[in-house]
Amino acid sequence: MRPFLWGTAAAAALFFGYLFYLWAATPGPSSVRYREFGISIPTAYNIHGIDVSRYQQNVSWKLVKDMRVNDIQLGFVFIKATEGNNLVDPYFGRNWKKAKEAGMIRGAYHFFNPKKDGKSQAQRFIKTVTIESGDLPPVLDIEKGWGVSKTKLQQEVKAWLDAVEAAYGVKPILYTYVTFYEKYLQGAFDDYPLWVAHYYQPGSPRISRAWHFWQHSEEGHVNGIAAKVDFNVFNGDSSEFRALLVP
Repeated sequence: MRPFLWGTAAAAALFFGYLFYLWAATPGPSSVRYREFGISIPTAYNIHGIDVSRYQQNVSWKLVKDMRVNDIQLGFVFIKATEGNNLVDPYFGRNWKKAKEAGMIRGAYHFFNPKKDGKSQAQRFIKTVTIESGDLPPVLDIEKGWGVSKTKLQQEVKAWLDAVEAAYGVKPILYTYVTFYEKYLQGAFDDYPLWVAHYYQPGSPRISRAWHFWQHSEEGHVNGIAAKVDFNVFNGDSSEFRALLVP
């Protein structure tokens, strides 16, 4: 072969070798869209779940549990139990019972009203929810300030958390979205497990503190549920997930 051809072949080999290097070194996508679920799902997490309330109405829990798309299967659910100091979600009792029967790991949450006394809200939750071994810890959903001062809000949140921890013997989880946490809760509740809502993020929520659960979409579709549903991931492996459950 002539020197000219040798040089051309060597240049081509170097060029294609460089392209292969770029392909191999480029990380995979941080999320993949699943047509069946109707949303993109983060790829860095192995444990997936949903959360429901009366808005999802009657859920066919066996269909939820049996749905599997490639490597994605839903294993846990957070279920709304109470709101304020006198409201009980009308679907809670059914969801709480049927989700467990279907093999879903379940957790109950309370939607917090900062204008109401935190301890009385906790008492409503405690009267409503019987938590068993293998369940997720109770959750306080705090996402609205309703004009209450930061000091007063933190005082009532702490009253709820303390009362619920005393009743169940386990540290509750805090649910909120990123900007609300940073404005009202940061620095005062950093030692509580965090379930954070932050949508349209490709790989992880943009928050500086450690978190356990991430609600990454409110637009998901699941077999057995007619309405759209929130999707979540757990930030850890199966042993870390089991360690979080109520003993």
